Formats: sequence, C-alpha cells, structure tokens
Amino acid sequence: MDKIAALTEILTQDPTNAFARYGLAMEYATQGNVDTSLKEFQRLLADHPDYTAGYFMAAQTLAKAGRTGEAKSQLTDGIASARRTGNQHALSEMQAMLDELELQA
Repeated sequence: MDKIAALTEILTQDPTNAFARYGLAMEYATQGNVDTSLKEFQRLLADHPDYTAGYFMAAQTLAKAGRTGEAKSQLTDGIASARRTGNQHALSEMQAMLDELELQA
C-alpha cells in the first residue's frame, strides 16, 4: 500500500487525525500535486488551527509554486499560531521565510 492510500485509510477511520492529515498533505506536496496538498493543509488547519507546522509547510508549498502572496498570508497566520502556542523555533523559521519573501517582492 502506498503512503497516500495508507494515510487515506487512517483518515477514513479517524478524519480528525492531525498527524495523518499533515502526512497526506506533505505526500501530495512531495509528489508535486500542489492543489491537492493545499486542500489537505487547509482542512488540517481548519480542524487544528494551532498545528503550526501546517502553516509553514503550506507556505513552502505555495512559495515553490510561485504563489508568494498566499505564502506570505500562510506565514502570517502561522506566526500568530506559533505565538499562541509558544513555539519560538517555528516562529523564528516562519519570520525568516516571511522576511526573505518580502525582500524578493
């Protein structure tokens, strides 16, 4: 069974499994299926708004696809999440990426 099938099976049994949803989004991103990946990230963050890594990886996926404005928005939301959860490491990584994208604009 491939990764997407395995993760989809987990989500069939437990649609709110954040780790499986994140893994599915990442697998789609790895395969270059940007739109499906972003839909999974969107669902993850709707169900788990403080799953901070989801914002960062969604932003990276968007930036790689040349969708800089959307990437910046994800980073801004992710920074707010990192502040809420006290995740300083994620906050600094996302702030650095946001600063880099701002310089490119």
